[in-house]
Amino acid sequence: MAYNLLKGKRGIISGALDENSIAWHIALKAKEEGAVFTLTNAPVALRMGKVKELATACNAELIPADATSVEDIEKLYRQSMDILGGPLDFVLHSIGMSPNVRKGRDYNELKYDDFLKSIDISAISLHKMLQVAEQIDALNEYASVVALSYIAAQRTFNTYSDMAQAKAVLESIARSYGARYGKLKKVRVNTISQSPTKTTAGTGIDGFDVFYDYADRMSPLGNATAEECADYVITLFSDLTRKVTMQNLFHDGGFSTMGISDDIIEKLKP
Repeated sequence: MAYNLLKGKRGIISGALDENSIAWHIALKAKEEGAVFTLTNAPVALRMGKVKELATACNAELIPADATSVEDIEKLYRQSMDILGGPLDFVLHSIGMSPNVRKGRDYNELKYDDFLKSIDISAISLHKMLQVAEQIDALNEYASVVALSYIAAQRTFNTYSDMAQAKAVLESIARSYGARYGKLKKVRVNTISQSPTKTTAGTGIDGFDVFYDYADRMSPLGNATAEECADYVITLFSDLTRKVTMQNLFHDGGFSTMGISDDIIEKLKP
């Protein structure tokens, strides 16, 4: 059921690759709720993924952009404003990649050049998107910027490797820039710490299936799906959450607050 929560709003949605992507579901939900937006991803991702199908379904223009390039980000904003007819009301940052994780390196064998790339791609890109937006006045008052994070920013998950540090930096940037942008123009900046989700990136992590089952058993409400995450993001894009900012919001079925669940105890019993 649609509620027209985003009627008349303009935005940018980054990171959709295929129908398993959380950003893919956010785009479909934003369209359903009345928004108009552009879609963006790295040029290589556009060649590999199915985002052109999503663009057609959402009647959205597709703009290639390297999220580590300030020049590309400025072009993305300016083209989006030209296409959509004015400054923006929401931006989704759904961008993350670790060369070390992708290459299967253990935490004691990281390549530091790749470590820095992980942080640049997955976290500093948010600062670049916010800084460029401020400099060219790309966002309306009470615009909402949402970035997707993960609880590994606070807790240790061995196979998450240097992405844990990247997510910690991401959340810190959201708080610091949220304070600045809120005072300057009432722009809201939040991160969502989502359940383990069966995305293309998530399922590529070693041991994902086992951890997915563990998180589902630990969470009183079970793991939150990509579709449910999209519903939550829409509320943050909407005017219903105009005083929510600088928060890391757990959307994980209660996992983040649990110690141990009855389901886990039963599974561990001899």
